[in-house]
Amino acid sequence: MAPGDGYDLCPGSAAAQGTSAGLTCGTGPNPAPDPMVRAEVSRGSAVRGGRPGGGGGTRRRQQGALRDSPLPPPPPFPAPRQLTTEPRSRGTSRKMAAPLDMEPSALSLELLPTDPLLLILSFLDYRDLMSCCYLSRRLNQLSSHDPLWKRHCKKYWLISEEEKSQRNQSWKAIFISTYSDLGRYIKYYATLKKAWDDLEKYLGQRCPRMIGSLKESVREEDLDAVEAQIGCKLPDDYRCSFRIHNGQKLVVPGLMGSMALSNHYRSEDLLDIDTAAGGFQQRLGLKQCLPLTFCIHTGLSQYMALESVEGRNKYEIFYQCPDQMARNPSAIDMFITGTSYLEWFTSYVNKVVTGGYPIIRDQIFRYVHDKECVATTEDITVSVSTSFLPELSSVHPPHYFFTYRIRIEMSKDALPEKACQLDSRYWKITNAKGDVEEVQGPGVVGEFPIISPGKVYEYTSCTTFSTTSGYMEGHYTFHCLYYKDKFFNVTIPRFHMVCPTFKVSIARMEINHNEYAVDEDEDSTDTDEYEDHRRVWDIPAPGGRCPRHT
Repeated sequence: MAPGDGYDLCPGSAAAQGTSAGLTCGTGPNPAPDPMVRAEVSRGSAVRGGRPGGGGGTRRRQQGALRDSPLPPPPPFPAPRQLTTEPRSRGTSRKMAAPLDMEPSALSLELLPTDPLLLILSFLDYRDLMSCCYLSRRLNQLSSHDPLWKRHCKKYWLISEEEKSQRNQSWKAIFISTYSDLGRYIKYYATLKKAWDDLEKYLGQRCPRMIGSLKESVREEDLDAVEAQIGCKLPDDYRCSFRIHNGQKLVVPGLMGSMALSNHYRSEDLLDIDTAAGGFQQRLGLKQCLPLTFCIHTGLSQYMALESVEGRNKYEIFYQCPDQMARNPSAIDMFITGTSYLEWFTSYVNKVVTGGYPIIRDQIFRYVHDKECVATTEDITVSVSTSFLPELSSVHPPHYFFTYRIRIEMSKDALPEKACQLDSRYWKITNAKGDVEEVQGPGVVGEFPIISPGKVYEYTSCTTFSTTSGYMEGHYTFHCLYYKDKFFNVTIPRFHMVCPTFKVSIARMEINHNEYAVDEDEDSTDTDEYEDHRRVWDIPAPGGRCPRHT
C-alpha cells in the first residue's frame, strides 16, 4: 500500500485489531447498525403515510455512532424525497400518486447477505480490500475477515501454514507486519523469494557446501547507507534480493557459476553489499557501475549500470570488454547479460534448478545444452553443450572464444562385443560468413578412450571465431575391440555457438579509425599463431595452449 492511499497498515492501528473470527477495524464499543435500519434511513424520512421527519431520530443516532468511530465519516445521507402536487386540469380524472414505498429502490451492496459479500471480497486485491474498511461499518467488519488475507499472505509473502502457526498471528496481522517491513518490494518479493528458495533446495541436495557460503539478509538501514556511500540509488529488485540473502562469502565455488579448461578456471561469487559498494566504479568507461559478481582467479566481474551513461541503459548488466584496438583506456565494450537484476538473477536460477546448467564436481558449470543437439550411431550417443567465455573474448578485434563439452555414451543394453576404441576425430567448422575449415587428428585431448556398454566418456575443448557465431559438426572414427579390422564412424551432431549481445563503447565512436593498428582478419584456424595473436591483442593469456578442436 503506497503512501497517500488514505489508510494505515501499522499493526497497532485499529485496522489490525480483531479476533479469530475476523478482524474488526474502528468499530468501537458500538455494534454495527442493522442493515435494514440503514436501508430505511437511506430511503428518506418522508414516507407516505408516515410522520414527516419520522426517520430523523434514527438518522441522528446512526450519524452519532459513526462520529464516535475513528473511521472517516461516510458520505452524507441523501436528502429525503419531497412529494409535489400539481393542480388538476379540468376534465381529468382524479389519480392518487403511487406510494413511495412502491418505487423500486437502488440496489445497495450492503443489503446482500454475508456469504455473497465475502465471496465478492475474496476477489479483491489487498489495496481494495483495505479500502473497504473505510466505506462502512459492515464492510469494515467483513473485509477484516481473516481468511480473506490468507490468499494475499501466500501470494505476496509466500507465508505457509506452518510459518503462520509458528508466528501465532492472524493472516491479516501477518500481512500488515510484513508489509510494514517489505512493502516497498511487494512487486518483486514473491518472485525473488521463490527463486532463492528453489536454488537453496536444489543446491542443498547436490552441492550443500555452496549453501554454507550464503550470507544472511541485510537491513533497510544498511542498504540506505550504501546508497549514501556511492551517491546512487539501488534498484528495488536488487535491494529486495539482499533483504533475503546478502550475497555470499568470497569462496570457491562461486554461486554464479564456474567454467574450466585444461589451463583456465573461472568461478563467480555473488558479492555481498559491502564488497560491491567497495568496487563501485567512477572511472571513465565504467562510470556509476556496481559490481555484482567477482572471480578471484581471473578478476572477472559482471557490472550493473546504476545510471544511463556512456551508452548503457539504466540497470543493464554486462561483462566489461576493453577495446584492444583503441588507444583510449575508457573505450570499454560490453557483453550484455541482463536488462534488470530481477531478470538476470531469476533466469540464471531457472537454468540451474531445471538442469540447464550441469552440476560437476559440486559446482555449477555454465554449459548450455540444446536438447536437439544429440546424435546416435548404432549404440553410441554423442551430445554437446557449449559456453561463451567473455574473459577470453573481445569485440575489437573480433575474437569470440567458446568452449564445448562432449559426452560419448554407449547404451547399457549393447552387446559386450560392441566395445570399441576411439581412433581419430574429424571437424567441419563454419563461421557466420560461411567460411569453412576442416580439422582432422588422432584421438581427443590426447586420449583414445575405450567405450563399452553403459560407459560414459566426457571431455572439454574450445574454439574461436572472428564472427559472432558459428557452428561445428563432424565424426569420430572407432575400431571394434573384438574385431580389430572393423572401423566405423560415429556422428557428432551440429552445434551452434553464439556470443551474447554486445554494445560498442561510445569512446570508439569518437576515435578516428586511423588509430587502429590491428587487422580484423579471420582467426578461427587451428594453427600455432593462435597464442601470438592473443598476446598482441592483450587478452589475458592462459597458462598454456588451449587444445582447440580436439
